[in-house]
Amino acid sequence: MKSVASDLFYLPNLEFFVSILDADQILLNPNAPYQRKSYFNRTQILLSNKVETLSVPITGRRPRVPLKYIQIDYQQKWLQNHLRGLQSAYGKAPFFEFFFPEIEAIYKQEFPSLWEFNLKLLTICLKFLQLPVKLEVVEDWEGKKPEKDFRGIISPSEPFEDRGIYEPFAYTQLFGLDFEPNLSILDLLFCEGPTAKRVLMKSLKKQ
Repeated sequence: MKSVASDLFYLPNLEFFVSILDADQILLNPNAPYQRKSYFNRTQILLSNKVETLSVPITGRRPRVPLKYIQIDYQQKWLQNHLRGLQSAYGKAPFFEFFFPEIEAIYKQEFPSLWEFNLKLLTICLKFLQLPVKLEVVEDWEGKKPEKDFRGIISPSEPFEDRGIYEPFAYTQLFGLDFEPNLSILDLLFCEGPTAKRVLMKSLKKQ
């Protein structure tokens, strides 16, 4: 069984899914420390006039706090903004009506932590992509020897081109003349539907 150690992100980008394409198992550690300016609470979607970053507001973001203790700030109106943003960006996409109801149902639950919210969203995205990979939450790395380890690598602080994981393969997006690479997996799912997995396979950077 091929295992990959990875970080957990909010509606991960294409680079993340390319990195786990050939994995049988993804190992995720809820005890990893929270890092500022990471993809743990942010993702990007394509609106009619720009790429928009959606950020989940959080509480308790002190340095070195384990991810499993980071809570979502439900006092802020981010939930409506994110759902409205997704509808504005992708409401006319070919596969929006096919996938959105299940995504929306997850948003309408209240989760005790951002970790659990992200894990639920990742699970549904893997289902939509028909990727037969098992998620394992690892509290202790003792005895774990993943074949690949992408922890701390996929980050918004440096260009994806520098990492050698993802090579953009253009698909039809709703807006703009130029292809916008490495957006949230929802951009690909809403636009491509059942061919999304094929696009990911073509986006694997040749070594």
